[in-house]
Amino acid sequence: MSHQPFTAAALRGAVDLSSLKRPAQPAGPASGAASTTADGAGLVIEGTDASIRDVIAASDRHPVVMVLWSPRLQESADFVTTLGSVARRYAGRFQLVTVDVDANPTILQAFQVQAVPVSFAFVQSQPVPLFEGVQPEAQVTAVIDQVLQLAGQHGVTGTVTVGDDAPAAADEAQEEQPLPPLHQQAFDAIESGDLDGAAAAYREALAQSPADTDAKLGLAQVGLMQRTHGADLQAARAAAAAAPTDVDAQILVADLDLLGGHVEDAFMRLIDTVRVTADADRNTAREHLVELFEVVGTSDERVVKARKSLMSALF
Repeated sequence: MSHQPFTAAALRGAVDLSSLKRPAQPAGPASGAASTTADGAGLVIEGTDASIRDVIAASDRHPVVMVLWSPRLQESADFVTTLGSVARRYAGRFQLVTVDVDANPTILQAFQVQAVPVSFAFVQSQPVPLFEGVQPEAQVTAVIDQVLQLAGQHGVTGTVTVGDDAPAAADEAQEEQPLPPLHQQAFDAIESGDLDGAAAAYREALAQSPADTDAKLGLAQVGLMQRTHGADLQAARAAAAAAPTDVDAQILVADLDLLGGHVEDAFMRLIDTVRVTADADRNTAREHLVELFEVVGTSDERVVKARKSLMSALF
């Protein structure tokens, strides 16, 4: 177990939430709002890039426990199940928020985690780390008791009731415009794990409207998910370290870094690859870096900075 002392000081500055920006409307695979699980009835909800601020704000009323996990890792999925059982046993004394980091890269970036599952508590919108990795249910229960004690000291004693699933986020979701049909088709395919189907839907959307920037971004994001599916980060890093001019090896680590929220590391790896390679290899590294720029967003300040570094490496 890894957790900090449960004090008021520990609730400040643990996580940088500044990058959790709420989009005006869904745009691509990382969109959505909090939703209640059929079993949890508001005790267990899903947090997304679009809804996370409202979910955290709910910790002014009742304690919130958040777990970041990945469906690609069975042990993290099993730990979510364990936390869900604990949440239901506590009958609303805290709300569990589960975040699929593969589908919500902004949250992953904000929390700057190296591996999942990882868990945090929120009291009055302030975070405190709880667990890194899987923990036995008895240990989870002991720490949850400490969270509830801390929440009581800060006057946060509300409970979660049936249907209490981030009402502010639900209201926002009702105001959102529906996705275009092909975008919805792509989103549904991602939700079901059909990345090939999602890519096909985005390609069709681009064929119908080449200026569709949301479809272009969505296709780039899906491509990133496809390339990294099933990859072993440690093995990839070892292979890249052993062969610094192997463009494919460097690209895989850059993709994994980007998926993990380490945007600048991903960019610099490929810029360095451009510097040490030539001809076709150099062009492959450059083209892939430009594709990653599209995934992050061309107006992002990190992309602007990386473009300048790329130009320096090329000339």
